[in-house]
Amino acid sequence: MSSLRATFTVSFAAVAAAVTVLVGFLSYDAAARLVRVDQQTVFAGVVQDLRVQVRETPLGPGDFSSTDPDHDGPLDDIIRPSRTDVQVLGPGGVIADQGKPVLPVDTHDRAIAGDGTAGKVEEHKEVDVAGDRYRVATVALGGGRGAVQVAQQFSDTEDLLRELQQRTVLLVGAVVIAAGLFGWWLARRITRRLVRLAGAAEDVARTGRLGIQVPVTGYDEVARLGRSFDRMLGRLAQSEEDQRRLVQDAGHELRTPLTSLRTNISMLRRIDELPPAAREELVADLALESRELTDLVNELVALAAGQSDTEPVRRLDLAELAEDVAIVARRRTGRDITVRVSGDTAVDGRPTALQRAISNLLENATKFDRGGKAPIEIEVTGSDVLGRPGPVRVEVLDRGPGIAEGDLVRIFDRFYRTADARSLPGSGLGLSIVREVATAHGGTPFARRREGGGTVIGFTVG
Repeated sequence: MSSLRATFTVSFAAVAAAVTVLVGFLSYDAAARLVRVDQQTVFAGVVQDLRVQVRETPLGPGDFSSTDPDHDGPLDDIIRPSRTDVQVLGPGGVIADQGKPVLPVDTHDRAIAGDGTAGKVEEHKEVDVAGDRYRVATVALGGGRGAVQVAQQFSDTEDLLRELQQRTVLLVGAVVIAAGLFGWWLARRITRRLVRLAGAAEDVARTGRLGIQVPVTGYDEVARLGRSFDRMLGRLAQSEEDQRRLVQDAGHELRTPLTSLRTNISMLRRIDELPPAAREELVADLALESRELTDLVNELVALAAGQSDTEPVRRLDLAELAEDVAIVARRRTGRDITVRVSGDTAVDGRPTALQRAISNLLENATKFDRGGKAPIEIEVTGSDVLGRPGPVRVEVLDRGPGIAEGDLVRIFDRFYRTADARSLPGSGLGLSIVREVATAHGGTPFARRREGGGTVIGFTVG
């Protein structure tokens, strides 16, 4: 989990760093470009104004003197708006009025100073003056009268941009560090609940206890994972409890027939001493007990298989399934069994499981209505009285002795047998299998006393 937290932290910091570096670089580049273009535009504008001025009015070096007491000459028109440095050259390129600082004069500048065309320009992109860098433009006054040198320092602008660059780098570093700390805090906050979930899973693996409470907070994906994990543990715990209870109940129920079998088997050693009638009774008891034991084992296997049924679900008609079960029951018992159907009885279910549930209901009815003459009825209903779709109901109605009110709520419990049924063959698992099948298909079992005598037992699907 620590690696996941580190991955969160590094990833968050890396994304923040990438975004910050990109934004910082673009911002600095845009600002630097804007400043440089603005400075160059201002300088070009000053040079152009000076060219226009000397072309329109014949001017000499004295007109650009820095000693003008009124400060209303052409020199001030150049300096005031642009903060440029000006140096005046006389005929032949001799410095007539030094600039501050003094600008260098080369052969090209001297040639411009002696040129007869007013406004002719000689530009120097980068000139080193006393350790600083300048742009310099020499503009001819015309008629060989001299020239005016206009200079703009841009090394201070570059220093300003360099400082801006350094501050941008520092800001990027601070943002990256802050992003890393925030990412660590966020990763710790996110993974804290995952750590608790991992701890719960490790406790389950170490102790085997499925009843561990899983801490769940929030409503995000981690919370959903926690709730799903908690529900899974609950289902596993319930399944484990069901298996434990099944084994305990099965052991209890198997003890009685096995004890009886041992007693009868021990009597087989003295079978020659028994009269013929006792021998016949002993053999009949052994056959009956072995048959009941076989039925009990089969019921246990069916019940255990029903809890983990892997039979695929498919679309089927529950009325047709009930008719198939009724045909087999008629052949086995010789009883008259009728099937009544109403509404749409198509459901999504497991055919074998549903067939066994209906068969168990019929076997229960024929067992308790053994000497009855009235037909046993199966009703399959797929809609309510208004024709609206709803759960499909399967009911088996008999005219047997009925079930006491106190037993109705318990007849679906495993191995539960009413007082009247304890003398009859059976395992007490048939109706519990009906409950398991109904629950697995999203339904519920039900039982009630039938008006006029008998019982109605059934289940719903869907």
